[in-house]
Amino acid sequence: MRVALVHHWLVRMRGGEKVLAALADLFPEADVFTLFHAPAGISDQLNKRRIKVSWLNRIPCAARIYPYLLPLYPMAVSSIDLTGYDLVITSDSSLMKGVKVPEGAVHICYCHSPPRYLWGMGDLYSGQKGLLGREVMRYIFYRLRGWDKRASRKVDYFIANSMNVAGRIARCYGRDSVVVYPPVDEKTFKVDPVEGGFYLIVGHLVPYKRVDIAVRAFTEGERRLVVIGEGPELLRLKRMAGPFIEFKGWLDDDEVMRHMTSCRAVIFPGEEDFGIVPVEAHFAGKPVIAYGRGGALETVKEGETGVFFEDQDPASLMKAVERFESMEDTFFREAIRRSAQRFSPEAFSSGILHCIERALA
Repeated sequence: MRVALVHHWLVRMRGGEKVLAALADLFPEADVFTLFHAPAGISDQLNKRRIKVSWLNRIPCAARIYPYLLPLYPMAVSSIDLTGYDLVITSDSSLMKGVKVPEGAVHICYCHSPPRYLWGMGDLYSGQKGLLGREVMRYIFYRLRGWDKRASRKVDYFIANSMNVAGRIARCYGRDSVVVYPPVDEKTFKVDPVEGGFYLIVGHLVPYKRVDIAVRAFTEGERRLVVIGEGPELLRLKRMAGPFIEFKGWLDDDEVMRHMTSCRAVIFPGEEDFGIVPVEAHFAGKPVIAYGRGGALETVKEGETGVFFEDQDPASLMKAVERFESMEDTFFREAIRRSAQRFSPEAFSSGILHCIERALA
């Protein structure tokens, strides 16, 4: 069979891109299709593949301004030529499920989430653009939500990355799905640690991640917090940060792993669809202090591998930090690592291949 792997964009190696890399390992001869490709931010493993980009990638600085090109996505997605492919696997948290699949081919969508900016979190994405800007964004989101709903009907078989996302797929699209958790390779965490004594946040600095809660909490609580990542929120976060907050920018995987294996705990303040960071923290043997909603409920076990806080505000987070510190000695590295084994690459490969067999049958 000729297999096509379709992913929204290849700009940075975040959770979705790591899933795509795992899918690519399962299909060594598959071609990769995407809207944007910035080789400098992508692993050699993916860059060595045959990557075919949309016409949007020819726009100057496209890899930096791609969020602002959102209204053009449907046109670009529809232009992707998949003629001759027998199996199309879309890895999607955007609009890639709307690709035109050849007649007779099977379309499987590994859904990281229905697009958050279209389904329930639009105000977080448009809230800082002024009244006129917000109204324009709401209209764009409304039009794209209809397009996304129609696109979901073209999928033959949905795979969700968590029970949380399976529920969102059912609510947004009226479709059933099978859950296969994303993979994390524990071998990547066998690195030499840096000096510890700090709390850690890792991720793309965008509004829905709610890193601002942690910055405020740790500034007021006078505790050391290291933030690894970049994004549109960076300048705003730096302005509100006190002397206990350190921004590292974007680091390579080895540096991220060294920080994870050395921190006291990883802070996870946003409501994520799944969230690969808590799983990575657990493979590093570290507990997670997480907002008690969304995918974190499937990865963090209260009192065993971390603690939850109830409200998305600095006071609630700091209470959880204080509670964690009062019981820090009860968290054991090897026990935490064992809890993460259900997210191994082997479990992912087995689940994906089983789903493909069912879809093809």
